[in-house]
Amino acid sequence: MIRIFQKNTAEDTRYALIKNDLHQTAKDLQDAYNNLENVVDPDLIDCYIYELNSVQMRYKFLLATIKKMEESLP
Repeated sequence: MIRIFQKNTAEDTRYALIKNDLHQTAKDLQDAYNNLENVVDPDLIDCYIYELNSVQMRYKFLLATIKKMEESLP
């Protein structure tokens, strides 16, 4: 019976960490958009486009992970 509670606690901790990471990634996404809007150098434009794509992919991954975790909850 103790193992059941430990498993739930571990899953709750993992869920909280991923959710915090999602919030941080949302902030990073906003920063990437702001950087892209304020840059004029063509090389930096490319750099921020790559950064924006990378952060978007991370955000989608974390969001999908959270959705899967929420679906598996009893």
